[in-house]
Amino acid sequence: MYKRVVLKISGEALSDGAEPIHFPMVAEAAQNIRALWEKDVEIGVVVGGGNIARGRNATTQDRNRLDHMGMLATAINALALQDGLCALNVPCRVLSAVDMHRFCDPFTAREANRLLGKKTVVIFACGTGSPFFSTDTGAALRAAEVGAEALLLAKNVDAVYADDPKKNPNAARYTHLTYDKVIADRLNATDLTAITLCREQNIPILVFGLDQLPQVMGEEQIGTWITRE
Repeated sequence: MYKRVVLKISGEALSDGAEPIHFPMVAEAAQNIRALWEKDVEIGVVVGGGNIARGRNATTQDRNRLDHMGMLATAINALALQDGLCALNVPCRVLSAVDMHRFCDPFTAREANRLLGKKTVVIFACGTGSPFFSTDTGAALRAAEVGAEALLLAKNVDAVYADDPKKNPNAARYTHLTYDKVIADRLNATDLTAITLCREQNIPILVFGLDQLPQVMGEEQIGTWITRE
């Protein structure tokens, strides 16, 4: 059992497809996080912004500006998730990489570590605070800064596969991979920057399906672990 983790969930986890933020789904995500918190795990959360704006989808738009919009989207999602957790009496704070004092507190590693040590769930908003970096990379960076023992990546698929399982139902499913194999085989686990950072800091990564969140830290083997060996 890990004592401290950083959990990354997608913005789509808070959306039903019709509404960018569907509060029953926010409540469900908050319930799942509380279940993990009740296992005496210190939790940092990074939530994506793809339900509202995603910088990498830029076509004719300025990528820098669209990434700024994506950062603001993560802040909106972070506040929604905070509301869901507070409704469940889970102590929670939002720390943002971009200063917005009217809405949340600025991120510092010192404050994040202090809050996590008090069993407060910390939601990290605005990614790294810089454009051209994904929220997966932001999650890896925060995991390194707070000394997380694992990075948990909740995805739309239940593990890492050798090919897209939606297009190829016979694609091999991995239960364990090394950072180097993910990089060498260009497997769609997370982005290269996040993998490289976790490899350098020796932070294990668990890639699993969002619906498997209640099973995280249980005895059942789920998803794909990515480690040094």
